[in-house]
Amino acid sequence: MITGLDHIAIAVPDLEAAIERFMTDFELDYQGTEPVEAAKTTTAFFPLPPSSIELVHPLGGEGPIAKYLEKRGGGIHHLCFRTNDIDADVARLKGKGYQFLSDAPTPGAHGARVIFIHPKSCDGVLVELSQPQEDH
Repeated sequence: MITGLDHIAIAVPDLEAAIERFMTDFELDYQGTEPVEAAKTTTAFFPLPPSSIELVHPLGGEGPIAKYLEKRGGGIHHLCFRTNDIDADVARLKGKGYQFLSDAPTPGAHGARVIFIHPKSCDGVLVELSQPQEDH
């Protein structure tokens, strides 16, 4: 079951400058960076309980975020909903005709299991489902 908004992800071309902006200008608490090899991204989280802002940057200059930045520049990349049963939510949404970008959840930041719903299924918005590590 979807239980809340987990985070809003922003694709950034310069991760260090964006981290500095969110820390200094907006005075947000910075949790540090984490490489997410499966997604070829480096993430930086700024918790705003009960949600977070996630900055995403290409890991090693490649992957889907690199392509996104080349095509569109920086900006809001996706919305992420927290779930306590990702497998049940995926099955339920597939039953309603939703298309996913992968066949099954993959490892995400903070040890979560994640999967993305194709933007065609959500009025042009990329939506991620994330089940935190403590829920699986």
